[in-house]
Amino acid sequence: MDQSIGKVLLVGAGPGDPLLISLRAMQYLAQSDVVVYDRLVHPDVLKHAKKDAELIYVGKESSRHTIRQDQINELIVQYAQKGKTVCRLKGGDPFVFGRGGEEAIACREANVVFEVVPGITSAIAAPAYAGIPVTHRNIASSFTVITGHEDPLKNESSVRWKEIANGADTIIFLMGVENLHAIVSKLIENGKSEDTPIALVQWGSWSKQRTLTSTLTAVEEDAYRRNFTAPCVTIVGEVVRLRDKLSWFEDKPLFGKKIMVTRAREQSSDLCEMLQKLGAEPVEYPMIRILPMTDLSSLDHAIHLFPSVAGLTESGEASSSLYSWIIFTSANAVTIVLDRLNQLGYDMRSMAGLHIAAIGPGTAEVLRKHGIRADFVPTRFVAEAILEELPAHLIKGARILLPRASEAREILPQRLTEIGAVTDVTPIYQTVMDDSDKDEIISDLAEKAIDVITFASSSTVHNFMQTIGEQNVSELIGETVLACIGPITADTLQTYGFDPQIVASEHSIPGLVNKIVAYFATRR
Repeated sequence: MDQSIGKVLLVGAGPGDPLLISLRAMQYLAQSDVVVYDRLVHPDVLKHAKKDAELIYVGKESSRHTIRQDQINELIVQYAQKGKTVCRLKGGDPFVFGRGGEEAIACREANVVFEVVPGITSAIAAPAYAGIPVTHRNIASSFTVITGHEDPLKNESSVRWKEIANGADTIIFLMGVENLHAIVSKLIENGKSEDTPIALVQWGSWSKQRTLTSTLTAVEEDAYRRNFTAPCVTIVGEVVRLRDKLSWFEDKPLFGKKIMVTRAREQSSDLCEMLQKLGAEPVEYPMIRILPMTDLSSLDHAIHLFPSVAGLTESGEASSSLYSWIIFTSANAVTIVLDRLNQLGYDMRSMAGLHIAAIGPGTAEVLRKHGIRADFVPTRFVAEAILEELPAHLIKGARILLPRASEAREILPQRLTEIGAVTDVTPIYQTVMDDSDKDEIISDLAEKAIDVITFASSSTVHNFMQTIGEQNVSELIGETVLACIGPITADTLQTYGFDPQIVASEHSIPGLVNKIVAYFATRR
């Protein structure tokens, strides 16, 4: 993309599910200087924007516009004329009732270069996520998409109701829930049977999706009773009956659950991805940040006592002074040690000759991704299990490197020394409190918007309590479910007077997720 001149990118963000955005859209988001986005763009989509991009919200609701369309046109043109790359990010597809055509014309008239990136329209995605195919070989061979909210300045409706009611097998209305009475009346007036199935899909493909199925005569009362409001997609036709057989998204085990993730942001992706796949909405409110030590000279010295490195440098060190084992008690330690090896001009081959222990499968998996297989992983993923399960004769008299957090528990090095090992504790990172999301956390908890709070370490518990204030905890948490990755984290929570409802049997992220699923399965 030529950055010397400005341009406008009309990008479809898809219907809501942040994983439905296209690769091209993500690429352009990452390259844009300015992102002008709508109400129906999922917040997670904005994470693909580059860090220094200017984000401008121009969201619109019925009868309540943050900024008028002509002002939006002017805004994107002006930024492009200043030499900026502007991403006009729109929910769904830019050209399916997204007014992208008007914005493109404004660019052309101002001699501003533009491109269009199609997105998945909610007209198809919302029904699909509700288990309603818009076509089906035996039921519907055609569909039509209609705006349910025409330009109020038009002299007369351009919707040809006679043809619509008797034409396509499936009729889809976008932005039509507020005009539901007029839509139903026109369809019946022009020949649609009163018993024709109809569905409303609110927030289609979002974790807060809701679906209502009814008939043309009953849908208004049903929608009012269940408080169905915009944004909604309305589907009319026999395909609606297939929902009973094809519903899938709302049947996911954690569907609709809003789950707070307190891990450091750089560690949270695996947990968030697992929760999303199960239908939950993960909310990242990290309680800690991982900061490598500014002075890693002690780690540098330790690396030069790896058998392979010592051989390369011909250090002359006696074999008894070289390390036999390195024990990783966190994935963070793995990342920092391997990064430091690289910075010093070494690679994974430098760990040849070392026995490697990992505290759990998550840490072992990070090693594996770097081509290193752990020699030992305990069956329980706590420091005590390493001491219980690692045969004493393998470590007695051995020199062991323990790279870890500066505030880690002392039980492991103490017991290793008691067994007869020479243990070098090397602090290589620290966890510090992250309270940058304090206001959002308190707001969500006060509004009872969080179903589960997950704690993956004792430090996340301590920082959570400090962030929201111990005196406010009981009132804010209320009935929110508390989930801990293991007994040590649970013990920490109990010191604050809270018993977690969920404690993972397998002390790992997959174990925690499985336990959350099991908890809600018994309460369905």
